[in-house]
Amino acid sequence: MIRNAFRLPAEWEPQDGILVAWPHAGTDWAPQLREVEATYVALIVAIARFERAVICVADPDLRRRAQQLLTAAGAPSARLQFVELAYDDTWLRDSGPITLVAEGRGRFRLNDFRFTGWGGKYGAERDDALVAGLQHTGLFGAAEHWRIDFALEGGAVESDGRGTLLTTWRCLHQRHPDKDRAAIELRLRQTLNATRVLWLDHGYLEGDDTDAHIDTLARFAPDGSIVYQACDVVADPHHAELARMRDELAALRDIQGRSYPLRALPWAQPIREGSRRLAASYANYLVVNGGVLVPAYGDPADATAAAIIGDAHPGREIMQVPCRPLIGQNGSLHCVTMQLPRGVLA
Repeated sequence: MIRNAFRLPAEWEPQDGILVAWPHAGTDWAPQLREVEATYVALIVAIARFERAVICVADPDLRRRAQQLLTAAGAPSARLQFVELAYDDTWLRDSGPITLVAEGRGRFRLNDFRFTGWGGKYGAERDDALVAGLQHTGLFGAAEHWRIDFALEGGAVESDGRGTLLTTWRCLHQRHPDKDRAAIELRLRQTLNATRVLWLDHGYLEGDDTDAHIDTLARFAPDGSIVYQACDVVADPHHAELARMRDELAALRDIQGRSYPLRALPWAQPIREGSRRLAASYANYLVVNGGVLVPAYGDPADATAAAIIGDAHPGREIMQVPCRPLIGQNGSLHCVTMQLPRGVLA
Protein backbone atom coordinates (compact mmCIF):
# COMPACT_ATOMS: atom_id res chain seq x y z
CA MET A 1 0.00 0.00 0.00
CA ILE A 2 1.10 3.60 -0.57
CA ARG A 3 2.58 5.23 2.52
CA ASN A 4 0.18 7.73 4.11
CA ALA A 5 -2.61 6.63 1.76
CA PHE A 6 -6.13 6.19 3.07
CA ARG A 7 -6.97 2.71 4.30
CA LEU A 8 -9.93 0.94 5.87
CA PRO A 9 -8.93 0.07 9.46
CA ALA A 10 -9.77 -3.19 11.13
CA GLU A 11 -12.58 -3.04 13.64
CA TRP A 12 -10.25 -3.85 16.55
CA GLU A 13 -8.18 -0.69 16.01
CA PRO A 14 -8.71 2.29 18.39
CA GLN A 15 -12.08 4.01 18.13
CA ASP A 16 -13.63 7.34 19.07
CA GLY A 17 -17.08 5.85 19.48
CA ILE A 18 -19.89 3.71 18.15
CA LEU A 19 -22.70 5.18 16.05
CA VAL A 20 -26.28 3.95 16.58
CA ALA A 21 -29.80 5.24 15.84
CA TRP A 22 -32.56 5.02 18.43
CA PRO A 23 -35.67 3.04 17.32
CA HIS A 24 -38.99 4.87 17.21
CA ALA A 25 -42.58 4.42 16.06
CA GLY A 26 -41.77 5.67 12.55
CA THR A 27 -39.38 2.77 11.94
CA ASP A 28 -40.04 -0.89 11.28
CA TRP A 29 -39.58 -1.48 15.00
CA ALA A 30 -43.03 -0.06 15.79
CA PRO A 31 -44.77 -3.43 16.47
CA GLN A 32 -42.12 -4.43 19.04
CA LEU A 33 -40.83 -1.04 20.11
CA ARG A 34 -40.63 -1.64 23.87
CA GLU A 35 -38.74 -4.92 23.47
CA VAL A 36 -36.23 -3.48 21.02
CA GLU A 37 -35.75 -0.36 23.17
CA ALA A 38 -34.68 -2.68 25.99
CA THR A 39 -32.08 -4.22 23.67
CA TYR A 40 -30.82 -0.77 22.69
CA VAL A 41 -30.52 0.21 26.33
CA ALA A 42 -28.44 -2.91 27.06
CA LEU A 43 -26.34 -2.33 23.94
CA ILE A 44 -25.60 1.35 24.62
CA VAL A 45 -24.87 0.72 28.31
CA ALA A 46 -22.37 -1.90 27.16
CA ILE A 47 -20.80 0.44 24.59
CA ALA A 48 -20.52 3.24 27.14
CA ARG A 49 -18.57 0.94 29.44
CA PHE A 50 -15.72 1.19 26.91
CA GLU A 51 -16.18 4.32 24.81
CA ARG A 52 -18.56 6.99 23.55
CA ALA A 53 -21.97 6.11 22.09
CA VAL A 54 -23.08 8.56 19.39
CA ILE A 55 -26.87 8.22 19.25
CA CYS A 56 -28.98 9.48 16.37
CA VAL A 57 -32.48 10.58 17.42
CA ALA A 58 -35.28 11.76 15.17
CA ASP A 59 -36.48 14.67 17.34
CA PRO A 60 -36.16 16.26 20.82
CA ASP A 61 -38.88 14.06 22.30
CA LEU A 62 -37.05 10.91 21.25
CA ARG A 63 -33.83 12.30 22.69
CA ARG A 64 -35.51 12.87 26.04
CA ARG A 65 -36.93 9.35 26.07
CA ALA A 66 -33.59 7.78 25.17
CA GLN A 67 -31.80 9.83 27.83
CA GLN A 68 -34.38 8.86 30.44
CA LEU A 69 -34.09 5.14 29.72
CA LEU A 70 -30.31 5.18 29.53
CA THR A 71 -29.90 7.21 32.70
CA ALA A 72 -32.21 4.84 34.56
CA ALA A 73 -30.04 1.94 33.35
CA GLY A 74 -26.86 3.59 34.65
CA ALA A 75 -25.27 4.72 31.38
CA PRO A 76 -22.66 7.44 32.08
CA SER A 77 -23.92 10.69 30.57
CA ALA A 78 -20.37 11.80 29.70
CA ARG A 79 -20.18 8.97 27.17
CA LEU A 80 -23.54 9.65 25.50
CA GLN A 81 -23.67 12.05 22.57
CA PHE A 82 -26.97 12.73 20.77
CA VAL A 83 -27.40 13.92 17.19
CA GLU A 84 -30.82 14.92 15.84
CA LEU A 85 -31.62 14.06 12.22
CA ALA A 86 -34.13 12.04 10.21
CA TYR A 87 -33.65 8.37 9.32
CA ASP A 88 -35.77 5.58 7.86
CA ASP A 89 -34.47 2.80 10.08
CA THR A 90 -31.68 1.94 12.48
CA TRP A 91 -29.31 -0.38 10.57
CA LEU A 92 -26.36 2.01 10.67
CA ARG A 93 -23.83 -0.65 9.73
CA ASP A 94 -25.25 -0.30 6.24
CA SER A 95 -26.31 3.35 6.01
CA GLY A 96 -23.54 4.88 8.12
CA PRO A 97 -20.09 6.03 6.97
CA ILE A 98 -17.37 3.58 6.02
CA THR A 99 -14.46 5.62 7.36
CA LEU A 100 -10.96 5.51 5.92
CA VAL A 101 -7.92 6.85 7.75
CA ALA A 102 -4.69 8.35 6.38
CA GLU A 103 -1.69 7.10 8.30
CA GLY A 104 0.41 9.77 9.97
CA ARG A 105 -1.70 12.66 8.75
CA GLY A 106 -4.74 12.66 11.02
CA ARG A 107 -7.02 12.75 7.96
CA PHE A 108 -10.26 10.87 7.53
CA ARG A 109 -12.53 10.14 4.59
CA LEU A 110 -16.21 9.39 5.13
CA ASN A 111 -17.08 7.01 2.31
CA ASP A 112 -20.76 7.67 1.59
CA PHE A 113 -21.83 4.83 -0.70
CA ARG A 114 -25.26 4.76 -2.26
CA PHE A 115 -27.67 2.99 0.09
CA THR A 116 -30.49 1.27 -1.80
CA GLY A 117 -32.38 -0.45 0.99
CA TRP A 118 -30.50 -3.71 0.38
CA GLY A 119 -31.06 -3.81 -3.33
CA GLY A 120 -34.41 -2.02 -3.42
CA LYS A 121 -36.18 -4.20 -0.86
CA TYR A 122 -37.16 -1.20 1.31
CA GLY A 123 -37.48 2.56 1.05
CA ALA A 124 -34.22 4.26 1.99
CA GLU A 125 -34.25 7.90 0.89
CA ARG A 126 -33.49 9.35 4.32
CA ASP A 127 -30.99 6.62 5.18
CA ASP A 128 -29.18 7.29 1.91
CA ALA A 129 -28.77 10.91 3.06
CA LEU A 130 -27.62 9.97 6.57
CA VAL A 131 -23.85 10.38 6.13
CA ALA A 132 -24.22 13.82 4.54
CA GLY A 133 -26.64 14.81 7.30
CA LEU A 134 -24.22 13.75 10.02
CA GLN A 135 -21.39 15.63 8.35
CA HIS A 136 -23.59 18.74 8.14
CA THR A 137 -24.07 18.69 11.93
CA GLY A 138 -20.32 19.08 12.40
CA LEU A 139 -20.01 15.69 14.09
CA PHE A 140 -16.96 14.72 12.06
CA GLY A 141 -15.10 18.03 12.02
CA ALA A 142 -12.72 18.32 9.08
CA ALA A 143 -13.17 14.76 7.80
CA GLU A 144 -13.60 14.55 4.02
CA HIS A 145 -17.05 13.55 2.79
CA TRP A 146 -16.82 11.40 -0.34
CA ARG A 147 -20.13 10.57 -2.01
CA ILE A 148 -19.72 7.42 -4.13
CA ASP A 149 -22.22 6.38 -6.80
CA PHE A 150 -21.87 2.69 -6.03
CA ALA A 151 -24.19 0.59 -3.88
CA LEU A 152 -22.37 -0.88 -0.89
CA GLU A 153 -23.28 -1.55 2.73
CA GLY A 154 -20.80 -1.71 5.60
CA GLY A 155 -21.96 -5.19 6.54
CA ALA A 156 -20.93 -6.45 3.11
CA VAL A 157 -17.18 -5.95 3.60
CA GLU A 158 -14.74 -7.06 6.28
CA SER A 159 -11.26 -5.50 6.58
CA ASP A 160 -8.10 -6.82 8.24
CA GLY A 161 -6.72 -3.26 8.33
CA ARG A 162 -3.79 -4.22 6.10
CA GLY A 163 -5.43 -3.99 2.70
CA THR A 164 -7.34 -7.29 2.53
CA LEU A 165 -11.13 -7.31 2.18
CA LEU A 166 -13.43 -10.30 2.65
CA THR A 167 -16.85 -10.24 0.99
CA THR A 168 -19.51 -12.41 -0.68
CA TRP A 169 -20.37 -12.67 -4.33
CA ARG A 170 -24.05 -13.29 -3.60
CA CYS A 171 -24.50 -9.83 -2.06
CA LEU A 172 -22.45 -7.69 -4.42
CA HIS A 173 -23.73 -9.45 -7.53
CA GLN A 174 -27.29 -8.75 -6.38
CA ARG A 175 -26.46 -5.05 -5.97
CA HIS A 176 -24.66 -4.87 -9.33
CA PRO A 177 -26.10 -7.54 -11.67
CA ASP A 178 -24.68 -5.75 -14.70
CA LYS A 179 -21.06 -6.01 -13.47
CA ASP A 180 -18.73 -8.97 -13.40
CA ARG A 181 -16.50 -9.85 -10.49
CA ALA A 182 -13.48 -8.07 -11.90
CA ALA A 183 -15.40 -4.80 -12.29
CA ILE A 184 -16.81 -4.94 -8.76
CA GLU A 185 -13.42 -5.82 -7.32
CA LEU A 186 -11.83 -2.88 -9.10
CA ARG A 187 -14.43 -0.56 -7.59
CA LEU A 188 -13.76 -1.93 -4.10
CA ARG A 189 -10.03 -1.46 -4.56
CA GLN A 190 -10.50 2.11 -5.75
CA THR A 191 -12.93 3.26 -3.07
CA LEU A 192 -11.52 1.34 -0.08
CA ASN A 193 -7.84 1.43 -1.15
CA ALA A 194 -7.68 -2.37 -0.90
CA THR A 195 -4.83 -4.45 -2.21
CA ARG A 196 -6.75 -7.75 -2.17
CA VAL A 197 -10.36 -8.86 -2.25
CA LEU A 198 -11.19 -12.37 -1.03
CA TRP A 199 -14.52 -13.70 -2.23
CA LEU A 200 -16.89 -16.29 -0.78
CA ASP A 201 -19.33 -17.96 -3.15
CA HIS A 202 -21.12 -19.93 -0.44
CA GLY A 203 -22.85 -19.08 2.81
CA TYR A 204 -26.28 -17.75 3.72
CA LEU A 205 -28.70 -17.62 6.63
CA GLU A 206 -32.46 -18.00 6.46
CA GLY A 207 -34.12 -14.79 7.61
CA ASP A 208 -31.25 -12.63 6.36
CA ASP A 209 -32.47 -10.12 3.77
CA THR A 210 -29.02 -8.65 3.05
CA ASP A 211 -28.16 -11.33 0.46
CA ALA A 212 -25.39 -12.83 2.62
CA HIS A 213 -23.58 -9.94 4.27
CA ILE A 214 -20.15 -11.10 5.34
CA ASP A 215 -20.67 -9.83 8.91
CA THR A 216 -23.26 -12.59 9.46
CA LEU A 217 -20.89 -15.26 8.19
CA ALA A 218 -17.14 -14.71 8.70
CA ARG A 219 -14.93 -12.14 10.45
CA PHE A 220 -11.23 -11.38 10.56
CA ALA A 221 -9.71 -11.47 14.06
CA PRO A 222 -6.60 -9.71 15.42
CA ASP A 223 -4.85 -13.02 16.10
CA GLY A 224 -4.82 -13.71 12.35
CA SER A 225 -7.69 -16.19 12.41
CA ILE A 226 -11.13 -16.08 10.79
CA VAL A 227 -14.13 -16.56 13.04
CA TYR A 228 -17.06 -18.03 11.11
CA GLN A 229 -20.59 -19.22 11.60
CA ALA A 230 -20.77 -23.00 11.35
CA CYS A 231 -23.67 -25.44 11.37
CA ASP A 232 -23.02 -28.89 12.81
CA VAL A 233 -26.61 -30.12 12.55
CA VAL A 234 -26.62 -32.39 9.49
CA ALA A 235 -30.40 -32.26 9.10
CA ASP A 236 -30.45 -28.46 9.09
CA PRO A 237 -30.86 -26.86 5.62
CA HIS A 238 -27.82 -24.64 6.32
CA HIS A 239 -25.42 -27.53 6.92
CA ALA A 240 -24.20 -28.20 3.39
CA GLU A 241 -23.92 -24.55 2.38
CA LEU A 242 -21.99 -23.50 5.48
CA ALA A 243 -19.72 -26.54 5.09
CA ARG A 244 -18.90 -25.34 1.57
CA MET A 245 -18.21 -21.89 2.99
CA ARG A 246 -15.86 -23.44 5.57
CA ASP A 247 -13.97 -25.18 2.76
CA GLU A 248 -13.69 -21.87 0.90
CA LEU A 249 -12.31 -20.20 4.02
CA ALA A 250 -9.80 -23.02 4.47
CA ALA A 251 -8.55 -22.44 0.93
CA LEU A 252 -7.91 -18.72 1.47
CA ARG A 253 -4.39 -17.44 2.08
CA ASP A 254 -3.20 -14.36 3.93
CA ILE A 255 -0.88 -11.76 2.41
CA GLN A 256 2.11 -13.96 3.27
CA GLY A 257 0.64 -17.03 1.62
CA ARG A 258 -0.38 -18.80 4.83
CA SER A 259 -3.76 -20.39 5.50
CA TYR A 260 -5.96 -18.66 8.05
CA PRO A 261 -6.62 -20.52 11.30
CA LEU A 262 -10.39 -21.04 11.47
CA ARG A 263 -12.60 -20.71 14.53
CA ALA A 264 -16.05 -22.26 14.13
CA LEU A 265 -18.94 -20.67 16.01
CA PRO A 266 -21.70 -22.92 17.36
CA TRP A 267 -25.14 -23.15 15.81
CA ALA A 268 -28.11 -21.80 17.71
CA GLN A 269 -31.31 -23.81 17.78
CA PRO A 270 -33.87 -22.55 15.23
CA ILE A 271 -35.72 -19.42 16.30
CA ARG A 272 -38.99 -18.77 14.47
CA GLU A 273 -41.74 -16.21 14.23
CA GLY A 274 -44.64 -18.16 12.84
CA SER A 275 -43.32 -19.97 9.77
CA ARG A 276 -40.37 -17.59 9.37
CA ARG A 277 -36.94 -18.62 10.63
CA LEU A 278 -34.77 -15.83 12.03
CA ALA A 279 -31.06 -15.36 11.37
CA ALA A 280 -29.39 -15.91 14.76
CA SER A 281 -25.74 -15.44 13.80
CA TYR A 282 -23.00 -15.27 16.43
CA ALA A 283 -20.61 -13.82 13.84
CA ASN A 284 -22.52 -10.54 14.13
CA TYR A 285 -20.48 -9.31 17.11
CA LEU A 286 -18.97 -5.85 17.67
CA VAL A 287 -15.38 -5.07 18.69
CA VAL A 288 -14.95 -1.97 20.88
CA ASN A 289 -12.03 -0.44 22.77
CA GLY A 290 -10.96 -3.11 25.23
CA GLY A 291 -13.98 -5.33 24.68
CA VAL A 292 -16.17 -7.36 22.38
CA LEU A 293 -19.98 -7.23 22.50
CA VAL A 294 -21.43 -10.60 21.55
CA PRO A 295 -25.05 -11.32 20.60
CA ALA A 296 -27.01 -13.63 22.87
CA TYR A 297 -30.28 -15.29 21.86
CA GLY A 298 -31.26 -17.17 25.01
CA ASP A 299 -29.75 -20.32 23.53
CA PRO A 300 -27.47 -22.90 25.20
CA ALA A 301 -24.81 -22.05 22.59
CA ASP A 302 -24.57 -18.38 23.72
CA ALA A 303 -21.82 -19.02 26.26
CA THR A 304 -19.78 -21.21 23.91
CA ALA A 305 -19.93 -18.58 21.17
CA ALA A 306 -18.80 -15.86 23.58
CA ALA A 307 -15.84 -17.98 24.70
CA ILE A 308 -14.71 -18.68 21.12
CA ILE A 309 -14.95 -15.01 20.15
CA GLY A 310 -13.05 -14.12 23.32
CA ASP A 311 -10.23 -16.49 22.41
CA ALA A 312 -9.91 -14.76 19.02
CA HIS A 313 -9.69 -11.33 20.70
CA PRO A 314 -7.27 -11.85 23.60
CA GLY A 315 -7.07 -9.20 26.29
CA ARG A 316 -10.58 -7.88 25.69
CA GLU A 317 -13.55 -8.10 28.01
CA ILE A 318 -16.43 -10.09 26.54
CA MET A 319 -19.98 -8.86 27.16
CA GLN A 320 -23.12 -10.60 25.96
CA VAL A 321 -25.99 -8.41 24.74
CA PRO A 322 -29.52 -9.88 24.41
CA CYS A 323 -30.37 -9.64 20.71
CA ARG A 324 -33.48 -11.77 20.30
CA PRO A 325 -35.66 -8.70 19.46
CA LEU A 326 -33.20 -7.54 16.76
CA ILE A 327 -33.35 -10.70 14.67
CA GLY A 328 -37.10 -10.19 14.34
CA GLN A 329 -36.17 -7.54 11.76
CA ASN A 330 -33.47 -9.70 10.09
CA GLY A 331 -30.31 -8.31 11.72
CA SER A 332 -28.35 -8.42 14.94
CA LEU A 333 -25.86 -6.51 17.08
CA HIS A 334 -23.21 -5.63 14.50
CA CYS A 335 -25.86 -4.60 11.98
CA VAL A 336 -27.22 -1.76 14.16
CA THR A 337 -23.81 -0.25 14.95
CA MET A 338 -20.93 1.44 13.12
CA GLN A 339 -17.52 2.06 14.68
CA LEU A 340 -15.86 5.46 14.29
CA PRO A 341 -12.03 5.35 14.14
CA ARG A 342 -9.93 7.21 16.70
CA GLY A 343 -9.68 10.93 15.84
CA VAL A 344 -12.61 11.24 13.42
CA LEU A 345 -15.05 12.89 15.84
CA ALA A 346 -14.86 16.65 16.24
